[in-house]
Amino acid sequence: MNQFIKYVGLDTHKDTIAVAIADIAGGKPRYYGEIANTPAALTKLMKDVSPNGEVVSYCYEAGPCGYGIYRQISGSGHECSVVAPSLIPVKPGDKVKTDRRDSENLARLHRAGELTPVWVPDQEQEAIRDLTRAREDMKHLERQARQRLCAFLLRHGHRYDSGKSKWTQAYWRWLERIQFSHRVQHTVFHEYIDSVKQQQQRVADMEQTMHEALADWTLAPVAPCGRLVAASNIYLEVGQNESKIYTIV
Repeated sequence: MNQFIKYVGLDTHKDTIAVAIADIAGGKPRYYGEIANTPAALTKLMKDVSPNGEVVSYCYEAGPCGYGIYRQISGSGHECSVVAPSLIPVKPGDKVKTDRRDSENLARLHRAGELTPVWVPDQEQEAIRDLTRAREDMKHLERQARQRLCAFLLRHGHRYDSGKSKWTQAYWRWLERIQFSHRVQHTVFHEYIDSVKQQQQRVADMEQTMHEALADWTLAPVAPCGRLVAASNIYLEVGQNESKIYTIV
């Protein structure tokens, strides 16, 4: 592990960051205070921590704040680690959590080399990952729309042959033949059908966008065309090096 004169723990939140500093000489980390979670406040912090331009090592937990802090600190010439929250050592019985204590604990463990960093994607990789996750969100909405339609049909005694697959052309033809005695129920039925079709189209549009984006991706997985979406999901979630990408068959 590289030796730095200071190790800084950042307990990040949407609006604020609690900061603690551990010196290489040892001793208890000192609490710097709380700053706003803004690029300007972070720039000021880096100047205060290393007024003479010393390279400092920062760390914070991976979470909803993303990698903007990491990129700003790294781009300023300092070292920054994004660490896995689930792998942070915890003392038995230590259940009191405050922003101050969390930042001091991060600084102390970072100095001791006891934190496990996560893989940080570059901006291109993060954009592709956002796209694949958005596609998964669309698939989830599609499944929900299908479940609502099936539940409505079941409540009114319409059951498709359990030995046949749903959502095939035959299934859609079966749906077209269903009639309801009350006009309002017929309207509800078609609203559910339209919802399913809309979600299916959103998934198809998202997958088309993925294929177009992945075609120019510098780290596009080596995979058959039909499995490109699955291959990119595996690569981005695992966060492997380019040399460890394998063909998915």
